[in-house]
Amino acid sequence: MVLVTVLTSLLFWFAFYLNIPEKISFPKTSLETIFANYDGPNYMVIAKCGYSKSCIASHFSLPIPLEYYPAHLPGLPLLIKYFSLYTTTPKAMLVTALFGSSFLTLVCFQFFQLFLKRRTSFYLSLLFIFFPGRMLVLRLVGAPETWFVAFTLLSITLFYKNKYFFSAVVAALAQIFKSPGILLFIVYGIIFTREIINNKKYLLTSKKFLPYLLIPLSALTIFSVYYLQTGDFWAYFHSGDNFHLGLIPYTVFISNHTWINTIWLEDVLYIFILVFVGISQLIKKYKLGLITLYPLVFTVASVLIAHRDISRYIAPVYPFILLAFAKFLIKKNTKLIFLLILPATILFAVNFLIGNTAPIADWTPYL
Repeated sequence: MVLVTVLTSLLFWFAFYLNIPEKISFPKTSLETIFANYDGPNYMVIAKCGYSKSCIASHFSLPIPLEYYPAHLPGLPLLIKYFSLYTTTPKAMLVTALFGSSFLTLVCFQFFQLFLKRRTSFYLSLLFIFFPGRMLVLRLVGAPETWFVAFTLLSITLFYKNKYFFSAVVAALAQIFKSPGILLFIVYGIIFTREIINNKKYLLTSKKFLPYLLIPLSALTIFSVYYLQTGDFWAYFHSGDNFHLGLIPYTVFISNHTWINTIWLEDVLYIFILVFVGISQLIKKYKLGLITLYPLVFTVASVLIAHRDISRYIAPVYPFILLAFAKFLIKKNTKLIFLLILPATILFAVNFLIGNTAPIADWTPYL
């Protein structure tokens, strides 16, 4: 699985390096197309300057407000900064992406094995490398989702193995990559509260839950870093038009919002239908446990997001949907369908990579 993960990334990057997409009617490309994919350049900037406005303003010229950078949490920039000790920052970003994607594949296999046979777990982990197509793109660029989803699934896996302390530590690591990590804390809180109500074992349950306070503590640590570097403890919430969560559900279908601006949103409707059907299948089979509560809470939060890219925001739910439809997905005719659609997924990824780039004229500051 890891070999397929690595080879897939390397083949994509090599194709862009040789400008192969141009031979099938795509615009001219290069490896810089991969480097420039959002939000990779933003994370590279933070890897170079942290959140210091003066450093960013004097070295970089991306057309985004300086206040916007705290919208990107420090987990991924820290990894990029570490690997940049051995190579250029853009290449370090791809190394980070490769490790994150491989890590995610391994964790998915372990996660699926909690509920499924080894052979089925292997196939679903392999399938998750390519599907959904948006997740394939996230594996190839400077994006924190691979690390975030991997740490989230690892935390849940450790929880089911009763390794609560390590589960909490890993969940805290997930928090430094993406702000929705706090949803995992909420779900663990629901699980332990229910355990206290049902079993009346206040002391024992409290001891198990106590390590999970590392999750909000890691968030507070990030805000403290923001305060030290920007002078604003709440810089994440003051990062401009970035906070897309509202109180009204399905505002993604109001096309005049800043990050929507299109009426072509039928695919989002299908995503929500697929996810809700998948969660209902999970509840039917596993009741209201951690394995169902997490995707449910995350999806409820997602329907409150007003952003065109719902397929990215809802990415942490994808492994749970694969689990929900496992019996259907391992059928021979279903495997054939995915094999037939694989070329379309690859073309989707190439097209997305070409069209989702930052306008970078000079790469010198990033090296």
